[in-house]
Amino acid sequence: MDKKYVLSMDQGTTSSRAVLFDKYGNIVSMVQKEFRQIFPQPGWVEHDPMEIWSTQMGVAMEAIQKIDAHTDEIAAIGITNQRETTVIWDADSGRPICNAIVWQCRRTADMIEKMKADGMADLVKHRTGLVLDAYFSGSKIAWILQNVAGAREKADAGKLRFGTVDSWLIWNLTDGKVHATDYTNASRTMLFDIHRLCWDKDILDYFNIPESMLPEVHPSSCVYGYTDKFGGNIAIAGAAGDQQAALFGQCGFCAGDVKSTYGTGGFMLMNTGADAICSQKGLLTTIAAGEHDKVQYALEGSVFVAGAAIQWLRDEMRMIRTSPQSEEYCMSVPDTNGVYIVPAFSGMGAPYWNQYARGTVVGLTRGVSKDHFIRAAVESLAYQTNDLISAMKEEAGLDISSIKVDGGASANNFLMQFQSDISDLKIERPSCVETTALGAAYLAGLAVSYWADKDEIKKNWQMQKEFLPKIEPENRKKLLKGWHRAVKCALCWANGENDD
Repeated sequence: MDKKYVLSMDQGTTSSRAVLFDKYGNIVSMVQKEFRQIFPQPGWVEHDPMEIWSTQMGVAMEAIQKIDAHTDEIAAIGITNQRETTVIWDADSGRPICNAIVWQCRRTADMIEKMKADGMADLVKHRTGLVLDAYFSGSKIAWILQNVAGAREKADAGKLRFGTVDSWLIWNLTDGKVHATDYTNASRTMLFDIHRLCWDKDILDYFNIPESMLPEVHPSSCVYGYTDKFGGNIAIAGAAGDQQAALFGQCGFCAGDVKSTYGTGGFMLMNTGADAICSQKGLLTTIAAGEHDKVQYALEGSVFVAGAAIQWLRDEMRMIRTSPQSEEYCMSVPDTNGVYIVPAFSGMGAPYWNQYARGTVVGLTRGVSKDHFIRAAVESLAYQTNDLISAMKEEAGLDISSIKVDGGASANNFLMQFQSDISDLKIERPSCVETTALGAAYLAGLAVSYWADKDEIKKNWQMQKEFLPKIEPENRKKLLKGWHRAVKCALCWANGENDD
C-alpha cells in the first residue's frame, strides 16, 4: 500500500495524544485522553507509568481506527514527550518499580542544595548546559534509588532501567528489545555531556547512578526499532522532547529561529546553530532536534506553570468549566483591577530559578471579581513568557521582532494579543498549533524518506493569524512594573523560609 500517514505519539504532562499527519502536515485524525495527576505531598507530582502507556496506546489505536487506516499505510511513528519525567522499571519484568516522578516535582530540592554546597554547579552547567535544579531527571533517579525498597540492590546488579517517557514508550512498543533515547531528551537529564555527546561519568558517580540503567542515545531522526503493536511492523523513526519537537515543527531549522509553546508549562527556544551559548541570564543550553550526529544547539527559557494555571482555575478553583472559557472571562473586563497572580506552584524557572518560590496573589481589593482573577491568571502566562524574551534578547545579542507560537493556550486570542502588547512583538500563530506532534512526525518521516528534506517540510508551514502590539508604551511599562513587584513578593515568600 502507499504510505499515506505518519503517526505521532504526543505524550504530554496531563494527556496522551495521537495524531495522524499527511504529507502536507495536515491533521487527518487526532485523539486525546487525560490521565491522573498524583500529588502525594505538597510539591510532589507523580504519574502512573502503566497509565501513561495504556492511554498512549489507546489513543493511537483509536486515531488509526477513526479513519479506518491500515497499518501498511503508516510510514513511521514519531514520539514526543514530556521531558525530565523519570521512569524506572525492572529490566526482566518490564514493570515500573514506583510511580514516575514528574518534571514539576520538587521533592529533591534539598538534594540540589547539597549539590550547590558541594561545588557541582559549574561542572554541571558547563557539561550539561543546565542549572542545578530539581526540575531535571538526575536527582529524581538518585531519590528513587535511595528511597524505593530494593532499588539500590537491583540497580547495582544491573537489573533496573531508567528512561524519560520516550524511552519508556520505545521499550514497551518493542517488547523490551530497544532501550534508547534521543539527544534532546538525554540533554534534559542533567547527566549528559552535550558537547561530547555521552553520559557524564563524574555526574553519574556523584549521584551513584550505574550507567547500566541508562538508554543508548541516538539522533532525533533515525530508525530506533520496529513495533508490531498495531498489527504490522511499523518503524519507530523519530523521538524528541516536546519543546525541541515543537521548534522542529515550527520549521526552526536555522540559527535565530524562535518559538514559544504554551502547554502545561511555557517554553521558549531559540536555535543557536552549532554554537552552544553558555547563558549568564538563567537560560538553559540544550540540544535542538536534528537528523544526524552533527547536532544543533538551542537556548531555552522554561516557565513551570503556564497552561497548568488555567487547569488550576478549572479543576481546583472551579472558576471555569472548560479551559477555552477563560478567554470569555478575560474579555469581559478591561483589566485585572490591579491583581497579579504569580503561579509559582512548583518554584520559578528562568530567569529566576528559585525552587522554593510559591504561588502568590497580590493587589486584591473588595472590587475584584472572578473575572478579574481569571484574567490575572491568564495574563501571568504572557508576563512569564516576556521575562524569557527579555533574557533571550540580551543573551543571544539578537533582536527578536516576531515569535511563532503553539501549544493549547496559544488558541486563546486574548492571551496572544496580550502577549503581543506586553512584549511589543509580532506574534505568529500557524494553522496547525499542534507543532509538538508535527515536529515528531517530521523527524520520523525524514528518517524513512516520507519527506525528502527540510525544504519540502517548510512548504507546509502556514500562518493562521498574527497579532500586533496595540497598547501605549507607558501602559506597557506600568503593567510590567506591577508584574515585577509581584514576582518579588513570590521570591520573598521563598526567602522567608529561613526566618525565625
